[in-house]
Amino acid sequence: MKNKFKYLIVLIFLVIIFLAIWFFKFAKNYPWPQDLNYRPGYFGVTFSTKMAKELGLDWKESFLAILDDLKVKNIRLPIYWDQVVPHRGEYKFSDYDWMLNEGKNRDVKFVLNVGYRLPRWPECHAPVWILGKNKDFRETEALKMLEVVVKRYRDRSEIEYWQVENEPFLDVFGECPASDLNFLQKEIDLVRRLDSRPILISASGELSLWQKESKAGDIFGTTLYRVVWGPSSGYIRYPLPAIFYRLKADLAKIPQEKRIISELQAEPWVPSGYMKDLPESEAKKSFSLEQFKANTQFGINVDFQKAYFWGVEWWYKKFKDGEPQYWDFAKTLFK
Repeated sequence: MKNKFKYLIVLIFLVIIFLAIWFFKFAKNYPWPQDLNYRPGYFGVTFSTKMAKELGLDWKESFLAILDDLKVKNIRLPIYWDQVVPHRGEYKFSDYDWMLNEGKNRDVKFVLNVGYRLPRWPECHAPVWILGKNKDFRETEALKMLEVVVKRYRDRSEIEYWQVENEPFLDVFGECPASDLNFLQKEIDLVRRLDSRPILISASGELSLWQKESKAGDIFGTTLYRVVWGPSSGYIRYPLPAIFYRLKADLAKIPQEKRIISELQAEPWVPSGYMKDLPESEAKKSFSLEQFKANTQFGINVDFQKAYFWGVEWWYKKFKDGEPQYWDFAKTLFK
């Protein structure tokens, strides 16, 4: 009898292991049905001038295509420190002025992402004159930059939120100093003194409990990825249902009206190197048109206030390269 019980336990364990491998490595985990039924204005995009340039695109052409062809009305825009302060004390805002002006002319609403840690690799975008300096110097200069940026743009009605930093506690990803809650609070306090608009703080959807982030800001944003890659695991397909994110927000006591998806995966994962060098065969392992539609439906099912796609520059690159399917599908989403 004892031997039978042992065999049963072993069998159950093996079944669990098999199911885990299946769900994480092989099952598509697509939501069903995929009716793509959502509120008008639910979707936006994150636009990075750096990613557009990395892909060999004319970033101004790309931005205008997002406005006039896709007709996007919600844009999350990182304002990179190394672009606006290339030399200490020297500020350059012409590119960002241009984007905000073009957006305002088309009734676009912006989330301006400001600070040190912002979207796109290497995550922290310090100017070269900061490199090698001590922590006090870096933080003093970061606060100076933050004050100048907010003062320049605080009178613009097209700005909906300020996002301070990006995933500020995600120490496992990026080439950044260790996270520092005290410094983040200094940044938040500074922005609050300068402007009354809500402050968005973001977190990893799968690698954070959301407790610190949800308490720090007025609006909470989560990343949401469905297929990721790790050096030990290879590609993993998250089997998490949409309700997982809603329950997680409930546990963190985030009100429904203060939840957004700040980064909804809509481009391939890059295991190494750069997106521009990613072979099509590798890209298909994490992202395809079918996956795009599934991720879109999943974002709808999560049912936060808004969802900002991550990957608009890649869609446009594929369009320019004669593969318009991603761009064409995206054109159906911004209504």
